[in-house]
Amino acid sequence: MAKQVRSEVTRAAIVRGAAEAFDRFGYGATSLSDVIALAGVTKGALYFHFSSKQELAQAVIRQQHAWSVGPAVQQLEGNAPGLETVIQLSHRLAGQLQNDPIVRAGIRLTMETGTFDAAMPDPYQEWIDATTGLLQRAAEAGELRPNVRPEMVARFACGAFTGVQVLSQVLTGRADLRERVQEMWELLLPGLVPERKLPYYRRIARGATDPEETVTPQA
Repeated sequence: MAKQVRSEVTRAAIVRGAAEAFDRFGYGATSLSDVIALAGVTKGALYFHFSSKQELAQAVIRQQHAWSVGPAVQQLEGNAPGLETVIQLSHRLAGQLQNDPIVRAGIRLTMETGTFDAAMPDPYQEWIDATTGLLQRAAEAGELRPNVRPEMVARFACGAFTGVQVLSQVLTGRADLRERVQEMWELLLPGLVPERKLPYYRRIARGATDPEETVTPQA
């Protein structure tokens, strides 16, 4: 059992080292020597777990997908409120992009998959599908304007988040990403929810967690 645990720890270190390398240099400029150095493992240990750089990239994307898109799927399968969950998950992903190299690398690699064979489902489509389902739940609960189409909003919101995070990366190294995501929702919400519900959802968009600031959604 101890040997298995050591193997799992080593594999996790390799995936994290690969993520740090891909995040810094991109897929094309990353070498296996970079991964070995950043992971702090031997060449033999790396090849025991992964046969190629492409396999490493796939492992990073899968891990990022599990951490970033997985929660949206779980919330969809549960009873989480629709639009509120979508907003909160966008802030969660913004925090991951600021703090976790695996998430940053997975997003970068997903955008660079034309340079290698990803050989896996499109994570953007699953993100859009989960968001569509959550927004459909919001529509059925009367939380959206009658003319709002959940699938169209899901595609636009996921695309808008992608553009916002790229621009934030270029301008500030994503230091202002949470603020930019808040702005994104401030612009989108008036067209999505009835006016009487705007105060509640604007508070959610600002990420308020103080119970004294809680606003109950109006029926």
